[in-house]
Amino acid sequence: MELTHFGHSCVLATIEGATVLFDPGSFSHGFEGITGLDAIFVTHQHADHVDVDRLPALVDANPNARLFSDPQTAAQLGDAWTAVNAGDVVTVGDLQATGVGGTHATIHPDIPLIDNVGFLLGSADKPGQLLHPGDSLFVPDQPVDVLALPTGAPWMKVSEGVDFLRAVKPRLAFPIHEAVVAEGARPIYFGMFGNLADKGTEFRQFSQENSLTV
Repeated sequence: MELTHFGHSCVLATIEGATVLFDPGSFSHGFEGITGLDAIFVTHQHADHVDVDRLPALVDANPNARLFSDPQTAAQLGDAWTAVNAGDVVTVGDLQATGVGGTHATIHPDIPLIDNVGFLLGSADKPGQLLHPGDSLFVPDQPVDVLALPTGAPWMKVSEGVDFLRAVKPRLAFPIHEAVVAEGARPIYFGMFGNLADKGTEFRQFSQENSLTV
């Protein structure tokens, strides 16, 4: 598996022979001009996960890419998008993607909840090779090998991130959703995740737009 992080929640993954992009949002940069995508996955409708101004050009540049999102976002983006609910399984060639969770984490009780579908990617026999949770700390039943771990958000605190990391118990975790954390403060967050992770988990950072093979 090869991973490239374009900032915040935007991650490019080559896995099981497919190249897919997650959450091309307004806080992410560098995904513009990518071609050759087999699929684009959007976890939910918030602008930091789907930039509706830049998305059409990305879709036009990847005419063969299949388009998947949570049901509410699919309804907003149009008929080309396939709605994925929690528990649904879709395939892109040999790649299998399972929808997990279904609901965005609570930001505040006065703010209505929206759809958020995390995506668990892999193969039929190894479905949990990569988990991108979007804005949720839902722990899937399947074992997870690599976890894209939310770092900071209005809906979470660092102890919740640590507990999520420990509950999922991936072999490897790397940070996403970090744009809302000041750059100088990120080592504090990353240090806590690295120091407090389960002994069987490696927490690894890699610089934006550089690839990591795992």
